[in-house]
Amino acid sequence: MKIAVLLSGNGVYDGSEIHEAVATLLALNRLNVETICVAPNIEQHHVLNHLTGAEMPEKRNVLVEAARIARGNIKSLEEVSAADFDALAMPGGFGVAKNFTKWAFKGAAGEIDEAIKNFIHGFLNANKPIAAVCMSPTVLAKVLEGTDKKAKLTVGNLEQASPYDIGAISQQMELIGSQAVMCDKDDVVFDDENNIVTCPCYMMEASIVDIFNGIEKTMNKLVEMTTLYKEAQEIQ
Repeated sequence: MKIAVLLSGNGVYDGSEIHEAVATLLALNRLNVETICVAPNIEQHHVLNHLTGAEMPEKRNVLVEAARIARGNIKSLEEVSAADFDALAMPGGFGVAKNFTKWAFKGAAGEIDEAIKNFIHGFLNANKPIAAVCMSPTVLAKVLEGTDKKAKLTVGNLEQASPYDIGAISQQMELIGSQAVMCDKDDVVFDDENNIVTCPCYMMEASIVDIFNGIEKTMNKLVEMTTLYKEAQEIQ
């Protein structure tokens, strides 16, 4: 079983959320899954000082930054396609809403990077399983915009504490055709029709233990889905 882990840089505010990325890789490794980290060879939208939150007067590359998390073992998006993998895992972080899409600045009206859209479409069109955590479900919503697929996705709930406007993000996902489902920070939402599993993680106020618990549930489900998918392919 080979699963692509799609990274958007390195660091929560301008790239991949590092805790979520590492937890994803760890959970899949514990399940004896081969993981291949993948990232687009593009410039970051901007670079933020993670100590102060201030924008820094420099440029960084998403692939180069993501390679920090992958310990250099990473492939450029242009080298691969969905056909090379059995499933896809997408950690969160605001890189997905700044480098993959422009959701962080324009909401659902923000454009999506064409290469990212095509890569994810490859999994959706083949009905290969996808796991998306934190802010990554908004990328799926953008990929599915204008299609006949109405995915069940979550970015959290309105009852528990969150640093973000979960209601507004959920409403935006609904506006472009997805179904926003309320979910606890360490629980998952499973869309069996589209083979998608999502989890809020750091979209809610959460500890690193909460994050790992949620991601472990998500990756367990992803591997279960992928096993069933591979078995079905062998029968055909």
